[in-house]
Amino acid sequence: MSRRNATGGTAATNAAVFGEVLKHFREAAGLTQEELARKIPCDRSQVARVERGTRVPHETSAEKCDELLGTGGVLKRLWGRIDWYPEVAHPDWFQRRADMDAVAVAVRAYQTQVIPGLLQTENYARALFSDIASGEDAEERVRARMSRQQRFRAADGPLYIVVLDESCLCNVVGDAAVMREQCAHLLTVGRRPNIRIQVAPAARAGIVRPKTSMSLITLPDGGEWVYSESLNSGHFNDDPAVYARHSRAYDVLRADVLSARESAAVISKAMERYGQHGQTPAERGDLDQEQLQRPRRRRLHRGGPRFPRRRPRS
Repeated sequence: MSRRNATGGTAATNAAVFGEVLKHFREAAGLTQEELARKIPCDRSQVARVERGTRVPHETSAEKCDELLGTGGVLKRLWGRIDWYPEVAHPDWFQRRADMDAVAVAVRAYQTQVIPGLLQTENYARALFSDIASGEDAEERVRARMSRQQRFRAADGPLYIVVLDESCLCNVVGDAAVMREQCAHLLTVGRRPNIRIQVAPAARAGIVRPKTSMSLITLPDGGEWVYSESLNSGHFNDDPAVYARHSRAYDVLRADVLSARESAAVISKAMERYGQHGQTPAERGDLDQEQLQRPRRRRLHRGGPRFPRRRPRS
């Protein structure tokens, strides 16, 4: 919660304060913005914007800076106490869902085609919005989307269980680097005690999948809602019979898909594939050649000439 100082300015934790603290530790370590960016690693402009208070850092970036700058965990603790999104505007049709996320005690979701908003990285969200918005409008949408995540990523955050159709990992949003970062983010948040991510593999027969992405939302007053979306429209239903039907189908779905641990392995493999896409042709060629050479060397060893061994005389 922010407080006012004697001059009327904001005196509590905010993005600008985080930026000042980061700058202090960076300069104390004798690093330039570019040098710190190389160590994180990220672009120098990202460090500059965080220090100016105009960009929200990832929690993992705060942890990395703690490690690099020897802060003793100050940045991560500060990151967790900051309200990064005090004023954001959601699209009118989505505001009701955002209000539910702000108080929900549990959300169970099935998602197809794209990573759900509660699990997206900034770069992934920015790439999605680039097709429908630009400039400050796109950035405002990204900030609004990120604002919904902070509560779920808190230490005592509400339960969030999501089943991802494998298409979410295969459909490229942005480029390979964006997708690799997104997969890494899924692996990180999936280790939180209140978040579980499971994958519904495309090749597994017999899985009864919902026809569209949907969420089952439980509110603190005991209210239970089914939420789904169509183009620029959100649909809510609190009919107990409808909720019970979808809840039962969702429980069966979770039982049929991969476990959280198996799903993490699938996500890791996808991340590796996107990492290879980011390699130069020479690097890929060297790797492919090495993989080809291994079985060839084994064959040559097995089929090569054999020489008699000297046996010790008794």
